[in-house]
Amino acid sequence: MTRRAIVTGGGTGVGKAVARRLAADGVSVTIIGRRPTVLEATAKEINTGIGADRVTTATADLTAPDQVQSLAEQITADGLVDILVNNAGGNPAHTPGDLDGLAAAYTNTFQLNVLTAVLLTETLIPHMTRPGGRIVSVSSIAALRGAGPYGAAKAALHGWALGLAQQLAPQGITVNTVAPGFVPATEFWTDRLTPELEADRISQIPLGRAGTPDEIAAGIAHLTSPEAGWTTGQILQINGGTLLGRG
Repeated sequence: MTRRAIVTGGGTGVGKAVARRLAADGVSVTIIGRRPTVLEATAKEINTGIGADRVTTATADLTAPDQVQSLAEQITADGLVDILVNNAGGNPAHTPGDLDGLAAAYTNTFQLNVLTAVLLTETLIPHMTRPGGRIVSVSSIAALRGAGPYGAAKAALHGWALGLAQQLAPQGITVNTVAPGFVPATEFWTDRLTPELEADRISQIPLGRAGTPDEIAAGIAHLTSPEAGWTTGQILQINGGTLLGRG
């Protein structure tokens, strides 16, 4: 039977690479995002590339509970979910200033990176395959060494995922997190990456180069595979050696 995956933030970057990798492996994939045009273009590109219609799309704002509920009803009407990859997130720009601005920065960043994963996951858990369900959330090296709203939000994602792993293990559902290092070919770096910043980031990587979305997707593909049934509650770092032996 064909396995079924949901990938949030699936229109670009790491999410797109995950969708492409899973679809190429024979998985039926639904990519979720807020921009239907981007999602449809990605689905068409992947389906054309693999020569099969395995990628479909659905649009929702995953920070809005009512939209998440409607999305979950749409997804589960087609049956159980085998794989959930929580990749939606972001690091919105904020200007240091008064407390209102600081509160908005932390609130917005938490909503984008934590609430998007928590709401959809909790809604879909009753509809996941038992045993054999796979949940993977995409974090960041910032959760382990970063500062500010983004690092704090990604660290919160780790704590939530570890607790969920303990909760779901008796049901045969695994829960893991992938924490990528510097991967410039994503929208995260749009309008903020300069040649100087890129050179500085690469200088901190023992392997001497940036990572790619496909390399992150490869790690996620393993954690979502049937072979990863004894791996749960883990934080997989993929960062070229930038941060060693933690997580």
